[in-house]
Formats: sequence, structure tokens, C-alpha cells
Amino acid sequence: MELNFRDALKSRILIGDGAMGTFLYKMGFPIGVPYEQYVSIKPEAVLDVHRQYVEAGAQVIQTNTYQANGVKFARYGIEDQVEEINRMAVRLAREAAGDQAYVVGTVGSVRDGKRGNVRTLQLTDALHRQIHALLSEGVDGLLFETFYDLDEMKLALRIAREESNVPIICQFAAEDSGRTVDGFTLDEAFSQLVQEGADVVGFNCRTGPNGILKLIDGLHSDKLAYSVFPNAGAASFVDGKYEYTAGPDYFATMAQKFADRGACLIGGCCGTTPEHIAAIAGALDGYVPAPPVVAPKQSAAVEKTVSAVVQAKWGKARRNEESILDKVKERHTVIVELDPPRDLDISKFMQGAQALKDCNVDAVTMADNSLAVTRMSNLALAALVQEHIGLTPLIHIACRDRNLIGTQSHLMGLDALGIDHVLAVTGDPARFGDLPDSSSVYDLTSFELIRMTKQLNDGVAFSGKPLKQSANFIVGGAFNPNVKHLDKAVQRLERKIAAGADYIMTQPVYDVDLIEKMAQATKHLSVPIFIGIMPLANGRNAEYLHNEVPGIQLSDAVRARMAGLEGEAGRAEGVRIAQELIDCAIEHFKGIYIMTPFLHYNMAVQLTTYIHEKTRVNR
Repeated sequence: MELNFRDALKSRILIGDGAMGTFLYKMGFPIGVPYEQYVSIKPEAVLDVHRQYVEAGAQVIQTNTYQANGVKFARYGIEDQVEEINRMAVRLAREAAGDQAYVVGTVGSVRDGKRGNVRTLQLTDALHRQIHALLSEGVDGLLFETFYDLDEMKLALRIAREESNVPIICQFAAEDSGRTVDGFTLDEAFSQLVQEGADVVGFNCRTGPNGILKLIDGLHSDKLAYSVFPNAGAASFVDGKYEYTAGPDYFATMAQKFADRGACLIGGCCGTTPEHIAAIAGALDGYVPAPPVVAPKQSAAVEKTVSAVVQAKWGKARRNEESILDKVKERHTVIVELDPPRDLDISKFMQGAQALKDCNVDAVTMADNSLAVTRMSNLALAALVQEHIGLTPLIHIACRDRNLIGTQSHLMGLDALGIDHVLAVTGDPARFGDLPDSSSVYDLTSFELIRMTKQLNDGVAFSGKPLKQSANFIVGGAFNPNVKHLDKAVQRLERKIAAGADYIMTQPVYDVDLIEKMAQATKHLSVPIFIGIMPLANGRNAEYLHNEVPGIQLSDAVRARMAGLEGEAGRAEGVRIAQELIDCAIEHFKGIYIMTPFLHYNMAVQLTTYIHEKTRVNR
């Protein structure tokens, strides 16, 4: 390379490489040993991946050493191979890079965001051994990636700076809270790291391009050099394998936005491939910066909790007398989803539930920590909605969060509260949410959860022991029609009905043709289907859903209509698109399932009123 690495970082935007572990996984190499060990047991595979990224246009290649430290390797009994594997990883990366790319030594977090799980002396030793091995082999720089707390990042940085003056890139895996796990704002954390000697600061992993873009827009300094290595959207678990949703074209578009915001190094993390890197390189070839992006100001803090006076008017709890199954037999029936809050303020949620009650929604449904992001208990909110609003609650139950004991206990509590409408879902993997340390339980599949919930209706516990009384659950199953092979998805749906599903709720649909195909493909089924309609809030929301959220696909026409729209204009167009979809849906299905984006419940009220007017419902 004509410039040293530090000068290159200052003079132009460099293209980084993409994922190693998930790409090896995609290539068919099984999980069993750490992928870092492949530099010694399958060096040709690691070399091949590096070469593919260089050929795709990567100008910075990372060594395959993310978890190549003594603490992580001790889990596999190979802690004595730390120095050897790190050195071999540098040699392989250097062989692939030649004179076309810089080689940076990758160091991952030892703690993984788990405060106190590794003693300081043990942590220091693990970082020192790995960093020393990488530097001894002559890397062009160091990349500290997927760190969660500032304390560990600063320790790694100090160890490196005591030994070398190579360029150092410090990347956090951060969620939209805008803080490290030890409580520092990202502005504070980055400022301290620069003072400690970091050349570049940035983000990788935990989130896709949209999430990282929001984090950058929330920063207040415009003088920092950023690096960004996003995941390829959120991962989904399909047929026993992890799959990612964000494609190369989307990464190309987002790369330009990162460049506009001052990124000097752009690559990819989990789920990205050489195709993603080639798209980034192509998008930034001849790049001309757009006008500076002004980050939106933070809104003032909302008032906390609903006053006792307001709560008093909501009345008493009741046990549901008419189910959605009864309602949907008689007329078009509307279920609306409201997201539980991510903090302790329930005022907007309850106001939204009241507004939905006032416009005669048939039930309000609440997800169970969707996308593995922590939210308030939907059981607690369901009880409040039932007691104070007088509206039928329908809650989702994810297989991810509770073992068999917890799931039965949860259902028994629902029965005691008179909450009998539930939806069984698998749940997104915990490792991709805001608490990646959490375990994904999955004692049950969604099929088994449906069957065992209905078993409670027979007065039989999960253990097979008789109960003194029976439950009265009405159990729904989820259906994703946004797939290549609709017939196979319908076969899966038939299995859920065979397991005992009383009704079906679909993922959001954005294509009239697909609604008509669904009507034909499911007309033989014996249970009602509630078609998912989620109005889009703006153009960014449309692109995020299409590219980063598993199970959602937007048509090209819908994306074109939403492109560039923000604020009220975006919401208005989103409602118009939803109304067009509803026009088709009510011709074929009597159940409509409206999902409320970002708690904009007025959009759901508009659509519910529209459905009532179209179907001439008098209530």
C-alpha cells in the first residue's frame, strides 16, 4: 500500500472486510470448535475467505482472532494455543492481503458485557497475551471490536499503547440506549478513548446498519473519525440455521450514509459476505459527500406514570365473555397490536389502549419482548388493559424466555387473571437483542406450546398430572407468508392447526397479490386468519423493515412510494398504503390484525375506523 495505515485512515474512506465466523458457517463448516482455531486446523478455508474479501474490494483485512484469548480458549481446552493461533492468523491474513490491503489484529471483548465474570488480573493477562502475539507478528493496526463497557476497552487500549504506536480502532457493540453497559454515554466513552490514544472509534455487531446510523446521529461530536461494521440485519432461526436479512444493495445505500456522517472505515459484521463488501466498495467508488446531516434534537422527557385520578376512571377488571372466535364468525374483527414500553412509563401505552377502545377495536395484542428487546411484561399490561380499559387483551408468549416450569406458571397466572387469548410464538434469539448475555431457552417449539396450552384446557398439567380445574385458553399460531414457497409455509400452518391452534395471525403483508394468493392457499383451513397490516411510519422505517427484520418483505412499489418521506407525510402515506391493503384483505378474510408502529396509535385508530366504515359495522 502506498501510505501507512494511519495516513490512509486520515486521507480517504477505507473498505473493511466482512464476517468470518458466520461466513464459514454459511459455507458449511460446523460449529464445534471456535472458528479461530481454523487457522491451524483448516488454514486453507480461512485463507480462502480472506482472499474473497480482498477480491471484493476490502482494503482492510481483520485477522481471524476475535475470541482468540486465554479465557475463551480455556472453554475448549486450548488456552495454551493463544500465541500460536494469533500469530498464524496474522500470517494468513497477510498472505491474502498482499500489497492490496492492510492487516489489523482483531481483539474481541473477554467479558462480553458480563460485569464481574472475569477477574481483573485474569482479564489483563488474557488481553496482554493476545495483543502481544498480534503485535509481534507485525500487524498494521489493532481493531478492538464488540466491546460493551468502557472499562475493558480502556484496559485493552492501555496495554496496546504500552507496547506499540500502531493505529488502534475501538468499536462498541451498543444498543439504542446510547450508553455502554457501565453507564457512560457514547460521547463520554469516545472522548476518553481518544484521550487514551485511540485513532478511530465506532460500532460493530449487535445491530444492523439502521441501528448504527441512529447511534451516530445521536452523537454530538462532529470531529471524530468513525468506523462502522454492522450486522446484516437481525438474524432469524430457520430450519435449524441462522439466516440474515439485509442484502448487498441495502448495505451499498447505507454505506453512503455512513460516509456522509464521517466514517473513515466501513465494513460488515455478522451475516455479511464478500457480496456485501463488493456492494460497499462499488457504492463508495467516486464518492461525493452529501450535505452534512443534522442529528434530530432529543425530545423533552415525557411525564411519568398515569395519575391516580385518570386511572380511577378506567373501571374494574372483568373476565372476557365473548371471544374473538365468536366475533369473527359474525363480522369483520379487528385486533390491534401495541408495543409494551421499554421503560417504566405506561402513560402513552394506556392512552393508546383507551383510544383503541373508543374506536371499537375487538382486542389489543401485546408482543413478548419482540426482536429479543426487553420491554415491560405484557402480562402486567394485559391485566391493566382488561381492568381499567375494559378491552380484551391478547398476549404473545415466546418459547425463548421461559423453561417448561416458567411457561406453565405464566399460563396459570394468566388464567387466574381471566386473560385467555394468547398467541404462541418462537421468539427471536436472545443473543441478537439488547441483553446478549441472556440465554435463549427454547424448551418448547411453537407447535408444542400450542399443544401444551390446549392441554391445560383439558385439566392436565405439562407434567401430565391432573389439575383441579380446567383453563379456557384460546390459542393462536403465527404465520409468515413472506416466503418463496407459500405452499410449504401453509403446510407448516396446517401442523399448527393440528396441534390445536384456534386462529392464525400473520406477519405484516405489503402486497395485494400476496393477500389474494394467501386466500387461495388457505381457503381449506378451518380456523380464522387475521391478516397482518402494519402502516409504515416513514421511508427509513420501510427500508429498515424490508432489509433488517426477519419475516417482513415490502414490494418495490411500496418502497418507492415511501422513499424519502418523513414525519406526518410519511405516516399519511403509510396509512394510505395500509388502506389499500385492507380493501383487498376484507374481501377475502374477516380478521384484520393491525400493528401500531412506534406507538403511533392514531394510525391504528384511523385504520380501525376505516375498516368499520368499509364493512358498515354498527356497534
